[in-house]
Amino acid sequence: MDLIQSVSPLAGRLARTATLVNVQELVTAYFALKPDPGIASQRVVFGTSGHRGSAFTLAFNEAHILAITQAICLYRRAVGIDGPLFLAMDTHALSEPAFVTALEVLAANDVDTMIAARGEYTPTPVLSHAILAYNLGRKTGLADGIVLSPSHNPPDEGGIKYNMADGGPANVQATTHIEQIANELLSENLKGVNRVSYARALTSECVHAHDYVTPYILDLANVVNLDAIRFEKVRLGIDPLGGATVHYWEDIIERYKIEATIVNGAVDPTFRFMHLDHDEKIRMDCSSPYAMAGLIAMRDKFDVAFGNDTDADRHGIVCPAQGLMNPNHFLSASIAYLHANRPNWNSRSAVGKTVVSSSMIDRLTAKLGRALVEMPVGFKWFSGGLGNASLIFAGEESAGASFLRRDGSVWTTDKDGLIMGLLAAEITAREGDDPQRYYEAATKELGQSFSRRVDVAVSLAQKQMIANIDTDEFDLHEVGGEPVRAKLTRAPGNDKPIGGIKVVTESGWFAVRPSGTEQIYKIYAESFRSEAHLNDIVADAHEIVSTVLLSDAKRPLTTTEPLHRSL
Repeated sequence: MDLIQSVSPLAGRLARTATLVNVQELVTAYFALKPDPGIASQRVVFGTSGHRGSAFTLAFNEAHILAITQAICLYRRAVGIDGPLFLAMDTHALSEPAFVTALEVLAANDVDTMIAARGEYTPTPVLSHAILAYNLGRKTGLADGIVLSPSHNPPDEGGIKYNMADGGPANVQATTHIEQIANELLSENLKGVNRVSYARALTSECVHAHDYVTPYILDLANVVNLDAIRFEKVRLGIDPLGGATVHYWEDIIERYKIEATIVNGAVDPTFRFMHLDHDEKIRMDCSSPYAMAGLIAMRDKFDVAFGNDTDADRHGIVCPAQGLMNPNHFLSASIAYLHANRPNWNSRSAVGKTVVSSSMIDRLTAKLGRALVEMPVGFKWFSGGLGNASLIFAGEESAGASFLRRDGSVWTTDKDGLIMGLLAAEITAREGDDPQRYYEAATKELGQSFSRRVDVAVSLAQKQMIANIDTDEFDLHEVGGEPVRAKLTRAPGNDKPIGGIKVVTESGWFAVRPSGTEQIYKIYAESFRSEAHLNDIVADAHEIVSTVLLSDAKRPLTTTEPLHRSL
């Protein structure tokens, strides 16, 4: 098997002007191009977090948003959600046109819709916070929300996510229903979609200006120890990566008088200030050392620094010596620190992680005496546990997490990159050292983790085969030279399908699952022995997939993530 690490020599550099997205052409494509629902790639598809795509490839166009928003209106009616809908958007070029389209449909369906009072961008966790605040103490007239954002995806993409009345991402039942109705509407040439003009929508009695900013910022002191950050004068570097948090950070710094510098406050839909990712694409991926190259280069100026993606549901922590922390390392550091410094939390409440997150979390929670709940990929699986406080913390390997308020009650039920950045500052303030060193001390007796994620190009049919894999389809007894202890296609925490397979040995594991947004499958692997052992696990995983599951897919293995990236 050939192992090819595909990292462009331009990775980590600024993009050439000629390669930047033409925003006018992109927005024109959004309105002018009409998707063909008979072509799979042009249909509505809800992945782990909503529908995403580019207007240029007819995967995210006005017709999609018209159909999806109408489908959400019909879903709300079917399940009895009749409170307000909170509507938010990030800074991607397609987010505002999609916001306009969605509002036209919501107003036509007489849905009370809450839009930002100052017309500002709104992060995903702020929307979750707003839903929970409105629904607190209510049993009827519950609110939900829509976020227009493709998360960290490239500038030519758009996205739409639906958050339910529990404040978290929509569950499988909801997204399946919405996806089905939306595709039916597309197939019927949007017959059945209600719509009014944008001007009429803005003056409609059902559209209301809402202050998202103030309640969220005032409430931050109830989840993070901002007094300690201010008192210890921790020097913070903050990079919003051109996303929805730009003005939030300005207000947070002013409100709490913390010593922080916003290293780049620009908002530009071309994202020309971003450094190219491993494949020469612009991504606002705060877990990528290439995308975060600008902040990493400034790390000596700060005690700790961090960035968020465009809708702020992810975080990237930069330490003076280490540079960008492995996201799994920061998840572990956060769990250890919060366990020791939140005395009002219920000792019986558990920690949540995905099946492809580091097993260091398993070892750490066992050491702390905390229960561990292992779920499929997707933060929707953690919303209920965070909502009822049966989970104190939930995190994903892709640098997304949230945790409870200091009093042990719910904060958000979606990922919150702002509080994760501020938590890094709190750890630095209280422990007198950065989160990387705290991680090393907290896990010193638990072994050393070697991890990697590998992406392999496959066809749509092959992706579906991987997603529906059955352990009875193959006989597997050894991986990386060790006996197989478990073969999982369902998550231990809730017995739901993981959309692939996870194979566990004594000192390592691998998981294989298809991407929800690209024509690839992903191999996640970890070893607690050595880098060489990790290589053996990855090789065995690829061989198993190629020869046993996808016999027609023998191809060189292409690693599109650097070796020190998270799982």
